[in-house]
Amino acid sequence: MLDSVCAQIGALRQAGEQVVLVTSGAIARGMRLLDLAERPRAMDELQACSAVGQGDLFQAYRERLEAGGTKAAQVLLTLSDVSERSHYLNARQALERLLAWGLVPVINENDTTSTDEITFGDNDFLAALVAALLNARLLVLLTNTDGVFTADPRTDPGAELVGRIDDASSLEVIQIGASSALGSGGMQSKIASARIASESGVPVVICNGTRAGELTAAAAGEEIGTRFTARVEGRLSPYKLWLKYAKQPTGSVLVDAGAAVRLRESGSSLLAVGVTGADGSFAPGDAVWVVERGIERPLGKGISEYSSNDVARTAGHRSAYVREHFPDAPEEVIHRDRFVLL
Repeated sequence: MLDSVCAQIGALRQAGEQVVLVTSGAIARGMRLLDLAERPRAMDELQACSAVGQGDLFQAYRERLEAGGTKAAQVLLTLSDVSERSHYLNARQALERLLAWGLVPVINENDTTSTDEITFGDNDFLAALVAALLNARLLVLLTNTDGVFTADPRTDPGAELVGRIDDASSLEVIQIGASSALGSGGMQSKIASARIASESGVPVVICNGTRAGELTAAAAGEEIGTRFTARVEGRLSPYKLWLKYAKQPTGSVLVDAGAAVRLRESGSSLLAVGVTGADGSFAPGDAVWVVERGIERPLGKGISEYSSNDVARTAGHRSAYVREHFPDAPEEVIHRDRFVLL
């Protein structure tokens, strides 16, 4: 499969196309090199597997690309590279320079240093954020099925391939691809990633990477797999799209009607005075649902600056009280730059 993908990338480069390859597999490759029968669960073990496998994985791509006359460059990214503006600009400039020099950046998450709190989740999300970062003309997500189906084709003979999706946010029926003991992704993550990219203005094709020629066919605009059209208006930043679709909340912050209006209409930060309580247990830096009391559907999602205990202790109090009793805490419970409406 790597031979096929790299050969297709080489053909695209020879045709004048700029190509970025986002890959998973560092941990899985490390497992193989270490002869581990099962994927580790402890963070330090996962990071160590990545350290063992990352160089070997890049070597596999580099050798195959160079055999076809294409040079590669290894790029390891963390979430801060797309969430903090200075890092965001640096990452984009570095990738654009590599492309201008005719190289193919081979990108993976820096699993050796990432933790649960600062991870993309899987490389499908990373691919979508890189596509948004570079304003790519197309994102192709390669999987082991022909695309998105109306039902699971492994169990439902009436399942049909969905050729085109114009509104990814309205998609309700999701076909789950074959699972793997080595990886963390699946069809659900690919659909969420397609939402991220399409809402940032990048069209997406999900197609079968195990079939020769699918990548070049998708790049040429042929009708294969499932194509997600790009949103033209109302685009969000890559970070907020990651927050909206990829970051999983661990609890909820409850707000009153006035705070809900300010969040919805004014784009304000959430202050303690508008908070009525918290549900669940969460720490500073965790994602939380923001829920208006009495309304079942969440208003939005954000990164809490406070723990669930401190949210409960400061709820309903004005900023002067918070500054007096919590002098080291930020004024905002959720900053507007780290909040997204749903």
